[in-house]
Amino acid sequence: MKRIVLTLCMLPLLICVQGCAPATYEIEGYTESSINPEIPVPSNAKLIENIAYSDHPTFKEGVKYELKHIGGEQGLYPPMDYFQKLADAGWMELEEERLGDVHFLKKDTTVIAIEIREDSFQITEMIEGAMK
Repeated sequence: MKRIVLTLCMLPLLICVQGCAPATYEIEGYTESSINPEIPVPSNAKLIENIAYSDHPTFKEGVKYELKHIGGEQGLYPPMDYFQKLADAGWMELEEERLGDVHFLKKDTTVIAIEIREDSFQITEMIEGAMK
């Protein structure tokens, strides 16, 4: 009888703990970014906005995507598998240039900034020569 009562008491606790576990994102493959075909983007990321920087001295153009939980809780956890895919595509992170949740990556002469948030990420292509 004690086991049944104990089991019935533990069941709501287990359900609560499981329900409070942080949600994770899932990448279902990759496609080309709308601003640069050499930048892989998760194929299940939803395009939110194209951004034009007509008068900005260092930004060329940008794009913002939505992908639930990509940055973890409050955007504190960068998606390592996505950054690995970028590295596999030839993008090298400029770790000394990193600014909080903004990561800078370089391939040949192109530099991009990727800002990771909890449920979205933004890719901004820099003007050539903006970062050395």
